[in-house]
Amino acid sequence: MNSTPRITSGLCNSTHMRQIAACAETPYMLLSLDADTTIDITPQEFDRLASVMSDTGSAIVYSDYRIAMDGDTKIIRCIDYREGAVRDDFNFGPIVLINTDLLKMCVDTLPNDYDYAAWYHTRLHLSRLGSVTHIPEPLYTATPPTENAKEGERHFSYVNPRNRAVQIEMERACTCHLKAIDAFLEPNFEEPDYGDVFPVEASIIIPVRNREATIGDAVFSALDQLTDFPFNVIVVDNHSTDGTSDILRRLSDDPRLIHIIPDSTDLGIGGCWNLALAHHQCGRFAVQLDSDDIYSSSSTLQTIVDHFRRQPCAMVVGSYSLTDINLQPIPPGIIDHREWTDSNGRNNALRINGLGAPRAFATAIARRMPMPNVSYGEDYAMGLRISRTYRIGRIYDVLYLCRRWGGNSDSSLSMERANEYNAYKDTLRTWEIRARQSMNRSNG
Repeated sequence: MNSTPRITSGLCNSTHMRQIAACAETPYMLLSLDADTTIDITPQEFDRLASVMSDTGSAIVYSDYRIAMDGDTKIIRCIDYREGAVRDDFNFGPIVLINTDLLKMCVDTLPNDYDYAAWYHTRLHLSRLGSVTHIPEPLYTATPPTENAKEGERHFSYVNPRNRAVQIEMERACTCHLKAIDAFLEPNFEEPDYGDVFPVEASIIIPVRNREATIGDAVFSALDQLTDFPFNVIVVDNHSTDGTSDILRRLSDDPRLIHIIPDSTDLGIGGCWNLALAHHQCGRFAVQLDSDDIYSSSSTLQTIVDHFRRQPCAMVVGSYSLTDINLQPIPPGIIDHREWTDSNGRNNALRINGLGAPRAFATAIARRMPMPNVSYGEDYAMGLRISRTYRIGRIYDVLYLCRRWGGNSDSSLSMERANEYNAYKDTLRTWEIRARQSMNRSNG
């Protein structure tokens, strides 16, 4: 195909999306998803995109690309699109090729009032009309602007309170898609059974490996909790090789601290959590505390357990504040997921990449739905599974201080590692969507 591609942008707004579709005069349209990035694509490279679209009958085709920065060029590898790639930040790269006829069909039913979600709504609709095909070949060069968002702000942008209006629109588009593919769940929940006999009412679970700089702060934060019930702190020390184990042994004079070193040497964070949940000293409720972080006050644990007592939930999630290692606030500040609603939260959970913190689980239920033995997305996997059946409670007060520093496991992710993590979560969402579709079919 030798026709010159049309490149355009302004895809967030419904009016602009309709204008883009109306001006299309060729079978395929090349859309720019990033107006600030300069694209260099040759006629031959465009022909490659178009020939794959023609051969496969796809609705959307995208490819790997070259990125030019600071006088250097590197190849960026995208990930394949899955059925569960319903998050609104799926990275196609700066451009996609669209089947024009299918695009026009989509905009005919596009709501008129989107300010932010027009492209997201449209690409979800396109994915229902045809396949979304990734070409694992670099077919253009992208030159981004010199100024980029700081890593921490990018990582948490999807929950930035300043973006709440965006989140509401994105949730609306995702909900429409889930209804269209019969994966939407009405707010009908099973009542959780918390079980009868537990040694304590709550356990704070801290998986750790090589965090000598922060583990003491985390443990003291846990032991300093003031409650009207007995609790303990279970630290799963995943074969630390620095001074972490020595610190924990010194702190074990407090009988509430249970220091576990697994027999297995192949556990991820999820595997450590499963070990703690299965432990005979685990309490009725299991409450998360990462080894980098601390609770915001001595009342956090009481607040979480009170919520379980007031509202029958299988899981409770609080709110947190981002700080540096010295507990000074950093952007975007408080992360509270106020877009969550009891009526639609479990559907919106398929759109976002995390459910928040601190997370707490009814142990009897969590034991039946163990986390995958991985170190990224393990809690999200359990949260999705729980949300399919049970209510998840939310607390919008800040209960937790999430400390960002150079030692965090996700403090500076490479593109390759970010792709690996995103592909895994897209896979989790794919399985969850199929399970919900099956459940809806079974319920008639």
